Amino acid sequence: MTTVIAVDLGATNLRAALVGPDATVLAHDAVPTPTAGSGGEVVTAAIMAEVEALLALPEGRDVTAIGVASAGPLDLGRGWVVHSPNMAFPVVEITGPLRERFGLPVALINDARAGVLGERWAGAARGSDNVVYVTLSTGIGGGAVVNGRLLLGMTGNAAEIGHITVDTRYNLVCGCGYTGHWEAYASAKNIPQFFAAWRKEAAPGPVAFDASSSQAIFAAAGEGDPVALAFMEALGEMNARGISSVIVAYNPEVLVLDGPLARYHADILIPHMEPHIDRYLALPRIVVSELDGRAPLLGAAVYALETLRREDQKP
Repeated sequence: MTTVIAVDLGATNLRAALVGPDATVLAHDAVPTPTAGSGGEVVTAAIMAEVEALLALPEGRDVTAIGVASAGPLDLGRGWVVHSPNMAFPVVEITGPLRERFGLPVALINDARAGVLGERWAGAARGSDNVVYVTLSTGIGGGAVVNGRLLLGMTGNAAEIGHITVDTRYNLVCGCGYTGHWEAYASAKNIPQFFAAWRKEAAPGPVAFDASSSQAIFAAAGEGDPVALAFMEALGEMNARGISSVIVAYNPEVLVLDGPLARYHADILIPHMEPHIDRYLALPRIVVSELDGRAPLLGAAVYALETLRREDQKP
């Protein structure tokens, strides 16, 4: 494997890395994803600045391709991020501007689809041909490999599992504009709105912690607050509905949980979720990623190389 530049464009952070053989991260940087400006071109410019900085390093002289993993939805035909519910701009152009600027092949993939590739290459899913990757972050995303094949779908947006319907009782509005979606209840951005809706019915009265913050809600649960723990049971049921749908849709051998909520709060999330997961199909091995949030970066590198290889094989 030659050196590639991998970019992970999230709603909160923009990360970039030089990735070498054996999943070695040779250099890495992270900056906040731009949220202010005239349009998506400010995000494209920020990506270019990160790529330029990596190319200027001694290890950057051998770069052969650029892989970009981004929160979706995507328009792969144009190489754009389009109408992402967790980003500040309706369109972010990726592949065209980067190719023109750097003269390198550029491959765009959804960040969670990249995540499943990263886990198969260097993480908890090595050796498995049936894997689902679930990221619990600002939003909720997923990627699936079935019988060794990455599922992309017609426009590259297969496995948008955050928009599985998990509820028709509270009908909370998702960032995409529709109601009842998993992301509207269990993402870091939206857990406080679920807590507020749940509290009206289940736990009216004063709360002894900052319920406007997902981090504070989990901290309170970790300290044994009875209201926070009761909410974790309700949250666990919503997560179990999403995971149950994922299992029957993809029949994975391994299910990898990633994202800050999973990495930092697995000890609370999983015990409250697992008992509620349907057992219609066999329960897969459920593990938390050990790649420290780098699965999408590594997957973007793999995808860039696979794309480059396919281009080289064309007559």
